Amino acid sequence: MIEKAKTALKKYFGYDNFRPMQEDIVQSVYDLNDTLVLMPTGGGKSICYQIPAVTMDGIAVVVSPLISLMKDQVESLLANGIKAAFLNSSLSSVERQQVEDDIFKNNIDLIYVSPEKIVSPDFLTLLKRVQIALFAVDEAHCISAWGHDFRPEYTQLKFIKRHFPATPIIALTATADKATRKDISAQLGMYQPKIFVASFDRPNLSLDVKPGQKKLEQILQFIKKRPNQPGIIYCLSRKNTENVADKLQMKGLNAKAYHAGLPAAQRSKVQEDFINDNVEIVCATVAFGMGIDKSNVRWVIHYNLPKNIESFYQEIGRAGRDGTNAATLLFYSYADIMTLRDILSNNENANVELKLAKLERMQQYAESLSCRRKILLNYFSEPFEKACGNCDVCKNPPQYFDGTTIAQKALSAVYRLKQQVGTSMLIDVLRGSGRKEIFERGYQNIKTYGAGRDASIRDWQFFMMQLINLGFLEVAYEDRNVLRLTPLSQKVLFEKKKVELVQPQVAETRTQKAKAQAKAKPKRERVRDELFEILRVLRRELAQQRGVPPYVIFSDATLEEMAAKRPTIDSDLMEISGVGERKLQLYGNFFMDKIIEYIKTKTAEGEKIQGSTYILTYELYKQGLSIQEIANKRELNPVTIYSHIAYLFEKGEPIDLFKYFSEEEYERIEEAIEAMKPPFKMKDIYEFLHEEIEYHKIRLAFSYHSKKTENVE
Repeated sequence: MIEKAKTALKKYFGYDNFRPMQEDIVQSVYDLNDTLVLMPTGGGKSICYQIPAVTMDGIAVVVSPLISLMKDQVESLLANGIKAAFLNSSLSSVERQQVEDDIFKNNIDLIYVSPEKIVSPDFLTLLKRVQIALFAVDEAHCISAWGHDFRPEYTQLKFIKRHFPATPIIALTATADKATRKDISAQLGMYQPKIFVASFDRPNLSLDVKPGQKKLEQILQFIKKRPNQPGIIYCLSRKNTENVADKLQMKGLNAKAYHAGLPAAQRSKVQEDFINDNVEIVCATVAFGMGIDKSNVRWVIHYNLPKNIESFYQEIGRAGRDGTNAATLLFYSYADIMTLRDILSNNENANVELKLAKLERMQQYAESLSCRRKILLNYFSEPFEKACGNCDVCKNPPQYFDGTTIAQKALSAVYRLKQQVGTSMLIDVLRGSGRKEIFERGYQNIKTYGAGRDASIRDWQFFMMQLINLGFLEVAYEDRNVLRLTPLSQKVLFEKKKVELVQPQVAETRTQKAKAQAKAKPKRERVRDELFEILRVLRRELAQQRGVPPYVIFSDATLEEMAAKRPTIDSDLMEISGVGERKLQLYGNFFMDKIIEYIKTKTAEGEKIQGSTYILTYELYKQGLSIQEIANKRELNPVTIYSHIAYLFEKGEPIDLFKYFSEEEYERIEEAIEAMKPPFKMKDIYEFLHEEIEYHKIRLAFSYHSKKTENVE
């Protein structure tokens, strides 16, 4: 069969030989084994089921998540002379019937279907009447709750093994950590699956991270060095895709926007133009590029921080699929972290804690001073010890010190704690904390208890981040985020392997320098839009009343910045260039009232306006509504409303926080805050208080304490 496979490989795809691992995977399918394949983007996953499909008896059923992905795959197969088709909502009833007839008559080698289609009763009936060679589940991470793109409809695929127990399943994905791999097999009911993990190393990709200030200027400089080279700019929001594309067009660049809100025909046109090199740059949301086999993408920029490392790795993998050099650039800002935290926290789907933990790992990647390729590969459990020389950290390495003793203390503690604690507890044990839980569990009796009391909590947090990123420890997301030892750990503990770390002070100095460089003479955001005109009219009216020229009140530049930033509280208005204390006192309320009125009007008309969420919550709060009533009216989680209340209080609005917690509770929370050394998380305070006071009360009390401390200072 393998000789038959090689003949088909040459006949249909023009290749003389399989890539590494492909032949073994094909043989596994021939042996009727259930098979799990992890292969990075561009690694040739599709060949692993397409070759068996054209060489085995029966039809191959491929489960695929996107219409665009199915269309692209089928078009490529047809162009290669392979009989393939898809079934999805884009087909007319006549076209759908024709495809189903072809399936029944064995006129098709591969049929691509959506998860919803394959579980439908009518399609199941059809499948039971034909011979099936294999089932392929593409983008298989979607079936796992531990994966980065979990989709509930994928969980129904468990039925495949129940109805077709003897038919092999091949599940394929470009990105999955250990927990996700195990879960994929379990969710699909795979029987003793053969697991193939290809190397995730893409040495042809350069990896750079830059502060997220003055992004457009940096993008233009980046593209100027790569003229006429196709690239993708990934943005978090639809609005950003359009804004960035518009700005690049104004600079004479051939750029288009792509997002789910565009008409299907327009999306298809952009995609096809990009594939055919008629469009050079696509500014897109993250779905763009999935399964599209464009080998000459020379660069990928992330305008915003991705939600997790899996997504990031998958997206940068769309560059340099031809194996030649390609560049990647990630912009990082704390504002992105806050936005993503808000999005993930308000998501009604399960595993919010997991998603936040994975976002934290993404943040650590962006902030790290370790070789970025080491971090990525170790995240996917592929040991990588040498410096890559092709990332921004390797090109400008920090000063390292011998951190072997620090690593030995941490790893030894993990070992003695039987790999059953998370980072926070491990640090407390190393520092000899007197926490009640430590003594209840007997952790004070281990040899390394207190062995790290010479370093602060903050320093230990920094060291632990490095040990995780460098692959000396891994986080078991599927098991309460406990820390686990790795093969590299054994080398440190038992083979005297040296560990190089970076001192926290070095990291802080470099971070401050990078931020200062990025913020040097920042260009203030300004717009002349409908709101600018409203503010201009107001300025003229105030000027006439006071008998002064309009510019005496505020300049055009100040109004432009107001229109861009839309300040609605005193502290934010004071951040606008040209607004001092006197003008805030004289004119502040007039302008803020107009801005609030504008935001409320636009929101009522269905537009999403930046900053409107806090205003709407505050308006309902002023009406005397409870948190639950506000949440119901706004169709948000009460936890989100509490975060709005805390933000508004911190910004100086007259919020009575003691409506939500008692004096006694505040005193206990304040005692916890003062007993602990910063930085710490809400979870630390929650555990310090024996989990007796709810998180939202701790969050609000923390805001009150911060404000009180600020006023005293």
